[in-house]
Amino acid sequence: MTGKRKPPIKYWSHSSLMAFLRNPLAWHKRYVEKIYDTPRTPASIVGSAGHLALENFYRNSYAANAAKYKEKKEGSINKGLDYIRAISDSDIDFGRAKTRAAKKEKRASMEKDYLQVISFYLAKPPRHKVLGVEVKGTVAVRGLDLPIKAISDLVVESRSEKGAVDIVDHKFVAAFSKGGATKTLFIMQAVFNYYTVSALFEKPVRKFIVYECKKTKNSDGKKQLRKYEIDFKKCAEDFKVFERLINDATAEISRQRIFLPNPSDMFEGENSFDIYRLGLIDDESGK
Repeated sequence: MTGKRKPPIKYWSHSSLMAFLRNPLAWHKRYVEKIYDTPRTPASIVGSAGHLALENFYRNSYAANAAKYKEKKEGSINKGLDYIRAISDSDIDFGRAKTRAAKKEKRASMEKDYLQVISFYLAKPPRHKVLGVEVKGTVAVRGLDLPIKAISDLVVESRSEKGAVDIVDHKFVAAFSKGGATKTLFIMQAVFNYYTVSALFEKPVRKFIVYECKKTKNSDGKKQLRKYEIDFKKCAEDFKVFERLINDATAEISRQRIFLPNPSDMFEGENSFDIYRLGLIDDESGK
């Protein structure tokens, strides 16, 4: 079946594109059928709590005195903690933890991981002239068959180019990434954010800055925070690859096709196979 149809989605985001490349059936369920019943891993919940805390922390400029700063930091940490505690057990992938006691222990571990990693970050947070927090945008880009959407943790004044802006992204990790600024996932995400921030701020976008904060304490005493920088002036080839990938992915989802499961997917493999086995998604529906 090769008939071309209208794309079943209105835009691409970095998360939806990666989901499609990893597991098309699970992608179809979430981004086309809009079914969001897949439980989340503890690591992803801790990451979301960390982002919420930093959103609250950076929402206003740095406090003028030590007392105000301490109050703001504690308030931000509590925002993330409240987020974790509000999530129901049914929305968490507990893995091997099946009993009530085991789940309670896993929740306590999540809170411990969160409090530790956010404390590492806020012990000496990077300082920027913040222009925007949680900046969301969906924009049409010349040469792309579908618009793209991105959320930038921070948009800040660039220190590399006067009148330009940089984009800041935070990640809470078990181990620092191999490859650093050359990591493909970072570069693809950077380009998504480049286009949205460029359109929203109407200023040159110079760099994509990633801060990785390691959850476990380094035994050698090295810093818990690692910084990577992607300079968009050196990414001409990456922009070409991005455009080709987006348009190829759009062409792929616009044809009639059968979505097959990927049981080896470490995140959604079992779920995708259950969908396939039960026939819950029928691509002949015309969507």
